Amino acid sequence: MAAEFSAAVDVGLRLCKRIYYGKDAAAAVVSVPPRTAEMSPEVESYLPAALMVYAEINDPAVVDNPDVPSYQPYVHGRCETPALIPLHMHGVSVEVDCCLDTAFVTVGGAWRVHCVSASRSCYCRIAVPIGEQGSVLGVEIETPSKSYSTQLISLQETADAAKVESSKDGFLIKGQIYTLKIPKVSGGTMLSVKVSWSQKLIYQDGQFRLNVPFTFPSYVNPVSKNLVKNEKISVNVNSVAGTEFSFRSTSHPLKRIGEEDTKFGFRCEREVPMWSLNDFNFSYNVCSSEIIGGLLLQSPSTNDFDRREMFCFYLYPGKKSINTKVFRKEVVYIVDISASMQGSQLERVKTAILASLLNLNPTDTFNVIAFNEKTSLFSSSNLVPANKETIKEASEWIEVNFIAKGGTNISAPLNQAIKMFSKTGDLLPVIFLVTDGSVEDEKGICDSMRSQLMKGGLTSPRICTFGIGLYCNHYFLQMLAQIGRGCYDAAFDIGSINARLERLISNASSIIVADITVDALKNLDSLEIYPFNIPDLLSGCPLFISGRFRGDFPKNVEVNGTLAANSSNFVMKMKVQNAKDIPLDKIFARRQINALTTNAWFSGSKELEEKATKLSLLTAVPSEYTTIILVETIKNKLLSNRKTLQEKTVKEQKNMIYMRRLGIGYGNIVATVENRAPENAEPKLYESTEIIFKAASNLCGRLVDCCCCMCFIQFCNRLNDQCAIALTQLCTALACFGCIEMCCDVCSCDCN
Repeated sequence: MAAEFSAAVDVGLRLCKRIYYGKDAAAAVVSVPPRTAEMSPEVESYLPAALMVYAEINDPAVVDNPDVPSYQPYVHGRCETPALIPLHMHGVSVEVDCCLDTAFVTVGGAWRVHCVSASRSCYCRIAVPIGEQGSVLGVEIETPSKSYSTQLISLQETADAAKVESSKDGFLIKGQIYTLKIPKVSGGTMLSVKVSWSQKLIYQDGQFRLNVPFTFPSYVNPVSKNLVKNEKISVNVNSVAGTEFSFRSTSHPLKRIGEEDTKFGFRCEREVPMWSLNDFNFSYNVCSSEIIGGLLLQSPSTNDFDRREMFCFYLYPGKKSINTKVFRKEVVYIVDISASMQGSQLERVKTAILASLLNLNPTDTFNVIAFNEKTSLFSSSNLVPANKETIKEASEWIEVNFIAKGGTNISAPLNQAIKMFSKTGDLLPVIFLVTDGSVEDEKGICDSMRSQLMKGGLTSPRICTFGIGLYCNHYFLQMLAQIGRGCYDAAFDIGSINARLERLISNASSIIVADITVDALKNLDSLEIYPFNIPDLLSGCPLFISGRFRGDFPKNVEVNGTLAANSSNFVMKMKVQNAKDIPLDKIFARRQINALTTNAWFSGSKELEEKATKLSLLTAVPSEYTTIILVETIKNKLLSNRKTLQEKTVKEQKNMIYMRRLGIGYGNIVATVENRAPENAEPKLYESTEIIFKAASNLCGRLVDCCCCMCFIQFCNRLNDQCAIALTQLCTALACFGCIEMCCDVCSCDCN
């Protein structure tokens, strides 16, 4: 998919070299944008690194300047797969609202269809990277005659389920670039596009870091020398009561414009010679040196389907936690080496595991299990100490035994790992499971793990899971992580495996407070908590718990746990506060929807599915049970019959275009059995049916090309007079149509 998209842009940039902009226009610069570390080699060079709009070209003959037709020689043939020409951008703005660990981002701008003749039209494709663990919240497009906006609908309520299943547009590239296209847009049209999404703030070294994709290639700069380029950036931070806000750094020149209680605002509005060449980065501190926390309460909104009160409990590890002593660990790495893992993905997993081994403390113990339909252990007897000799031996063993082959059996290595732990309480057991496949007994595995980990406490293993691609059941992996009070992450892009897996292992290995409990939760009615088991506090990651309840919280609550420093009791008393101007429902929407979907998958509960559906529709966060539709509004301006008022009325006609479902699904057991590579699960940019249709449309032309001139002369000699006259009249009519088309081009140019 990514290579297909990048190749289409490459063809589009070559096509746009046909365009003549006039003598006074600046030279159009076409350069390859810089590649990130997560990109594969050059095949992905043209993937968007910011909100972009493209003209989708099937017929190269339509490529021309809409203002000054260049009358270039006719281009024979069609693009077998449409080319994508990046449109020139005429303005851009970014609005960001940060609260707790979530950022709500809205990026808007104006683009002109500069590469299509004024008398012709094309589809326009929008593509936008949506940031760390992002969820698309809405897309709005405005043209002079039409407007488009996205909406979420329930899959259960729609009468056009077949249209949803057969829809080919509206999907994610590499799990992080959302793209859709809008129907015919005339050449020279100005498009106004606005995309909103939510993304997670990255917590690192005691700071929250925001990264918004904002890198524009040089070829989106308009060629007009006199065009003013305006760039607007707005950032609002709500640090939440009880925390200390401290601004750290920014990639763009922001000015602090206001401060009100816990709210801080920053702005930047300027004229720029060219569009941004780097992403927008913003970082700040909201915590002190010590561990701090709070508990926020909020009443449901008027349109909320759940009338219970909302709460949010949070703990920040503090700046000192970076160097704080963590628990001694017993670590078992369980790695899938089935045939589907062959290639770069297994190499990337191997690199991350080797790096993790080097970061183990000498007091830790570990083992490595490689599995397909069988299991292979580094140490067949037990866990081994993490000294230099054993780590070197383990690295050599991994190089020899991490060979992709065979099927997938997850149950056996999990049970083997749990039996290895000492259960003495001196060491904290941790399991890291990495897989790219699904198995038939997933619910049975969850039942088995839950029964084995029922006791809890320090001797209960923490299970951390990591999924690769779309063939594995990510809800199964999330359920395992919830049962084991561990962490979960996924890589839908092969290039991101190293960084994401290393970050998961690093964070999960830095437990500073374990077995956390909140006393006030025991006395509440109708309590619903996400996740259902409270995880540990990690030095590299804040802890957030949300939920619903009925009853009354006391004014102060007590939090208890076990400190890693000396295994002593951790006690913190915190004041309960009302959340002001903090949208708790939207901040935790994605996490709660995922938790509800996970539990619905495990239990088969229709009630939980319905609750996830309602929450998805309420917060506009896509789920497994909802889908996006693109609502097209056609504006027809009609003059009123009242001549004295000379007023215009606008009649609107609405059409719906169904998009693909954005859910990640429940894995694919058949694909796992057949050992298909994860890359094969991605949707195609252009389906094979479209390509076949376009190939068939060119069939007649190719057949004519096969006929030589002598055959044509012999054919004409055998025609009678009537047929010859009819053929002459037909050719004359076609020539007239060509003249009329040229006149239309000239007239449209003069009108502009």
